[in-house]
Amino acid sequence: MKDDVMVVFTPSGRRGRVPSGTTVLQAARDLGVDLDSVCGGRAICGRCQVTLSEGSFPKHGIESRSENLSDFGANEISFDQAEGLKKGRRLGCSARLMGDAVIDVPSESQVHRQVVRKRTEVHDLAVNPLVRLYVVEVSEPSMHEPVSDLHRLFEELEFEWGLTDLTCDGHVLKVLQPIMRKGNWQVTVAIYQDKEIIAVWPGLHQRLLGLAVDIGSTTIAAHLVDLTSGEALASAGRMNPQIRFGEDLMSRVSYVMMQPGSEDEMCSAVREAVAGLVDEVCEEANELANDILDCAFVGNPIMHHLFLGISPLELGGAPFALATDGAVKMTAKEVGLELNPGARCYVLPCIAGHVGADCAAVVLSEAPYLREEMSLLVDVGTNAEIVLGNRDRLLSASSPTGPAFEGAQISSGQRAAPGAIERVRIDPETLEPRFKVIGGDLWSNDPSFESQLGAGAITGICGSGIIEVLGEMYLSGIINTDGVIDGELINRSDRIVEDGRTFSYVLHAGAVTITITQNDVRAIQLAKAALYAGVRLLMDKLNVDKIDRIRLAGAFGSHIDVKYAMVLGLIPDCAIENVTSAGNAAGSGAHIALVDSNARLEIEREVRRIEKIETAVESRFQEHFIEAMAIPHKTASYPELSKVVSWPARSESKESVPSTGRRRRRR
Repeated sequence: MKDDVMVVFTPSGRRGRVPSGTTVLQAARDLGVDLDSVCGGRAICGRCQVTLSEGSFPKHGIESRSENLSDFGANEISFDQAEGLKKGRRLGCSARLMGDAVIDVPSESQVHRQVVRKRTEVHDLAVNPLVRLYVVEVSEPSMHEPVSDLHRLFEELEFEWGLTDLTCDGHVLKVLQPIMRKGNWQVTVAIYQDKEIIAVWPGLHQRLLGLAVDIGSTTIAAHLVDLTSGEALASAGRMNPQIRFGEDLMSRVSYVMMQPGSEDEMCSAVREAVAGLVDEVCEEANELANDILDCAFVGNPIMHHLFLGISPLELGGAPFALATDGAVKMTAKEVGLELNPGARCYVLPCIAGHVGADCAAVVLSEAPYLREEMSLLVDVGTNAEIVLGNRDRLLSASSPTGPAFEGAQISSGQRAAPGAIERVRIDPETLEPRFKVIGGDLWSNDPSFESQLGAGAITGICGSGIIEVLGEMYLSGIINTDGVIDGELINRSDRIVEDGRTFSYVLHAGAVTITITQNDVRAIQLAKAALYAGVRLLMDKLNVDKIDRIRLAGAFGSHIDVKYAMVLGLIPDCAIENVTSAGNAAGSGAHIALVDSNARLEIEREVRRIEKIETAVESRFQEHFIEAMAIPHKTASYPELSKVVSWPARSESKESVPSTGRRRRRR
């Protein structure tokens, strides 16, 4: 309609047209967007805060401008004066859509906040941090020995601890004298790499903390670590606020191309998110940010560059040149973090233009370079990073899987949050489903299921649920080898419904109807084919037909059922017991690098040994991709998986055009 406007909500990706003048809150409700409000739209609670993303968004075909939202009204002005609004924030209950707009819903404004499943999992950890604490008694100044306080501190550190040729950070000099006198000449100093004094406290100080951060394109996870024991004290995570600039990495690079200078805005967004996580983990552990002296960061190449304030433009096209592939060492202040003034930051090295520091962290955590067996490491995200090999030779590559595995680009897809379907089983005879939802322990066919969750508690389906429902749909014959939903089953089950020229499967009909559409199946096929093709290419390079061990890393890889991953053909055949989750291996690698100085040297050495394969220039990648579109695969056999799975009869695609004579699902 003429008076309608287009609105796109991020990070959910929900979009639609609403009448001009509609409040952002009402538009969110109409489109099923998770936007909080408890005051009934009276601008009192402040929970519906949103941000307008300005600029050109070719993906959505719209120009999002500040004038496309109504001016601040009296209610907003009153709330801002009383409570304060962050820069750029608007109240969704007051701001009205006057033109096309992209609206970002920050995590704190979401009712069902994402469950960030990224806890570091480190065992048998060698603790050898780069920062150490030393307590010394310094002699008082005297007229007979006119030497500086710092000189006497250096002398005492050499005498008691054997530390020589020390330097002192500039900020320490400013506070050294009053701290010495406050401690009655007893002080605790923090020394970095046994070379530089970076912090000082009066008397005895025993808290020495570090921060390990995994900056993913979708989620950011932070872990507060005791550097003396290596123990993780607290973990927290949130969605990457850069999602409002694009769900996938190339969309964000495109945004920088279209909006020169926007890399600074993206850099600020991710740094603010990390700063917020610092506050969360410190509050959870009841610790002070001032006691954080060292940090380790990992991320894919584009996240790596944007966090460091480097433009990612060169990564947007061949030859995908990194600004640096070595480890980066900076102060926390240089990356905008308010920690101890002397805190240091270490960013792990990248491997290649699309294989980043997060993959290097996975390699450090899993150490395939120490193993005899052929190991496959896959960090599944919007861009899958792959490492294959053993102690003799390691190869790496990346595959553009996109965000479908994480619930994006799926009609009923959502992030892993309470209310999302995460487990699915389908009866092959009746085609009736049962499922589990995040936030509940019962299957949907349990009589107590609805009472446990409450009305309207089912909101969508997350990545692990997508994989399982498609795997079950294949095993039960609802979709064939080509991924086509069999329309002939409409006469057998009212779960199969006409959807234009194709068919869909109704997984749940309630307050929110959750269907699996033909487009959903295609999105997963494209993603899984890209992943498999990348793995197969590396196998060709190593001249191997069999993989001994597969480790799936990342939040998605941690929570999918490996059986269904193989049923769909995400990964090659392997003994099912040897296909396991690596947990948050990237976060674990960051944790290891944080607490063990030798590990930093180790990964810097091994990264230089890894051979980089660029899938974009490999002619066989497209061949492998096409074959991998079939479920599980057009030509590859799965003898190991066949031991635990009963395959359906293999069928070819049939014309799937609905006829008017077929009955529709009853509503």
